[in-house]
Amino acid sequence: MPELPEVETIRRDLTPLIVGRTVTRVRIHPGAERLAVTDAPRDLERALKGRRVEAVGRQGKYLLLRLDDGRTWVMHLRMTGSLVHAPADAPAHRFERARIDLDDGTTVRFNDLRKFGTWHLVEDPLEAMPNSGPDALSEEFTPVWLLACLKRRSVAVKAVLLDQAVAAGVGNIYADEACWIAAIDPRTPASRIGPTRAKRLHAAVLQTLHDSLDDRGSSFSDYRDGLGGEGLHHVRVHVFRREGQTCERCGSVIEKTRVAGRGTHFCPGCQRR
Repeated sequence: MPELPEVETIRRDLTPLIVGRTVTRVRIHPGAERLAVTDAPRDLERALKGRRVEAVGRQGKYLLLRLDDGRTWVMHLRMTGSLVHAPADAPAHRFERARIDLDDGTTVRFNDLRKFGTWHLVEDPLEAMPNSGPDALSEEFTPVWLLACLKRRSVAVKAVLLDQAVAAGVGNIYADEACWIAAIDPRTPASRIGPTRAKRLHAAVLQTLHDSLDDRGSSFSDYRDGLGGEGLHHVRVHVFRREGQTCERCGSVIEKTRVAGRGTHFCPGCQRR
């Protein structure tokens, strides 16, 4: 699933290409009708036609396209979605689910293997993401905030990191990576994390997100950036999907288990409870 670094990379790619552009046509392809959440597919297509994109923002894993009528077009890529800018005559991707035509003759294609992606057209973006907490790269996500969230929970620390009400934008990849950087076992009960380790974990979350942003995200499977290219961070991860390989820090063999229902990678040597 595209997480914060992947969605932010797409936002940065698309901003200079679509801000100021007017939507001339939107087509939600047959079989992808579930993409439209707030309106029926044809109604949503009509509502978006003629609208000008004023800004492209992001909150957690959501893309926020602010339109000239004051509404916001909220997009969530879910598990396998991508949003790619392309020439009008570019061939359709195998899993293209929708096409957005712009007034400069270019297009934006919404590709999604699993068809779990969603579009909302709303007055207030919070209508589309009611459970979203502070963005993990925002000033509101602080060590004090993280410690308070951890102290209230008895579940595993990784489960807290995955909670979008705690650190919006952090998903499975970067929760594993942050726990490794902070040398914390992801299975540790969250309430047992004290101020020192919470501060270390907070710094680790920021480090792994910024490292991935520098690499334009991680392309383990379906993710593509806003120009259709792959991210590079998947070759630099420390533990994620590296089970059976050697830990670069202590030499132990990386293991895989399940935490909060998600495959979880950690080093039993340097991430002790």
